[in-house]
Order: sequence, then C-alpha cells, then structure tokens
Amino acid sequence: MQLAGLQKTSVIDFPDQISAVVFTQGCNFHCPYCHNSQLIPMKISAEQELMPEEYFFNFLKQRKALLDGVTITGGEPLLQSDLKEFMLKIKKEHQLLLKLDTNAANFKKLKELIESDLIDYLAVDIKFSWSSYQQLAPPGLLSEIKRSVELIINSDLDYEFRTTVVPGLHDREEIKKIAQQIENAENYFIQNFRPVNTLAPELRKQRSFAPSELQEFKVTADKYLKNVHIRN
Repeated sequence: MQLAGLQKTSVIDFPDQISAVVFTQGCNFHCPYCHNSQLIPMKISAEQELMPEEYFFNFLKQRKALLDGVTITGGEPLLQSDLKEFMLKIKKEHQLLLKLDTNAANFKKLKELIESDLIDYLAVDIKFSWSSYQQLAPPGLLSEIKRSVELIINSDLDYEFRTTVVPGLHDREEIKKIAQQIENAENYFIQNFRPVNTLAPELRKQRSFAPSELQEFKVTADKYLKNVHIRN
C-alpha cells in the first residue's frame, strides 16, 4: 500500500463513528478543485515520504480501544493493488469498522470488496452529470462508474453519494442532472467547495457557495432523491 498520511482521530469522516483516516497516494482523476492535490500523482516527489504500513498498524494496536473504525481515502484507494489484503488485516487483526471513499471507477475491484463484506460504509464521489465527466475522467472510466452506481443502489450497503459543488462548475441544472442519474439512491450529500490547496491555483481565490445557494441545490435534488443533505 502506498500510504501518504494519517489523521489519527476524526469524528466527521465516518458517520456515527470515531475513526482514524488513512490517505492513499495516487488518483486517476485530476479534479481542478481537489483539496488533496498532493495525493494525485502515483509517484511521489523527492520531498515527499510514504508512511510505512508497519507504522500504521502499530498505531492501530496502540489506539484500537479508542477507535470504532478506519476511513480509507485518497487519492483513490481502488488504485492500490493490495487494498483488499490491507482491509482484511484491519478487519481480522483489529476488529475495526471500515469506511471507503472512492470515485468508483474500478467496478471489478469495488464489486469484489463489496462481495467480500469488507465495507461497512461507502462514500462515492459523483463529480458531475455523466455528459460532463469528460472534464475529469480518462476515456473508459465513465462506463465503470455507471456500473458501480447501479451495483451500489441495488446493494444492502450503508452508503452515500456526494458531490462537491464549485461555483462556475455546478449550478441547479447540473445538480438536477446528477440527482436524476442516481435516482432511488438512499443518501446524497451536497458538499460545499473550499478554496484550499486546490490543484488549479486559480480556484484558491474562488468563493464557496452561500448557504442559500446550497439550499436551492437541495430543493432541486429533493425532487428525485430520498435523503438529501448539505455539508457546508
């Protein structure tokens, strides 16, 4: 596993659980508004240093009694060739719950993890409406994401879909299209953009949406989805 960092305690990343958050290196998307842009390259720079797995598992031994689970995020965790083995070790040796954050662009691997009963909570980023995904996704990934979305909606998983909304990239019409394409999903979160450490330098001066604008997005999505929430 290419582990890029660790947040030792979080009460917001894993719903209703206290979790450690472990970050994986490498992503197959290049979202201009990404706030973890240092995690996008698969190969790290000379200034960076990966975290040894041994350090992570030693940390879990010491802190297990204080944690309910582990959130695995990135980057994109599904790019890690030994992700399943990593998750199995957390489950079997430390008996902790697992949350996975993903862009869902690897249907086969995600399906394997779901069928192995390794995911206790799944969070999937839906970046745009399908017709706009070419802004971010390499060719061929959209069909994978669509298959993953269908799999998740028809599963018994505890999950959420979420969209980080950015002024100039998302508006009510875009939210309507996103909501329509994941219709019947159980939970959808609208997340406000934060102009911090973004991949595109010009977005570091971009504003976030006002609460009233986020509420308008929620009203739009409510017409198509069961439970729509705002993360401001």
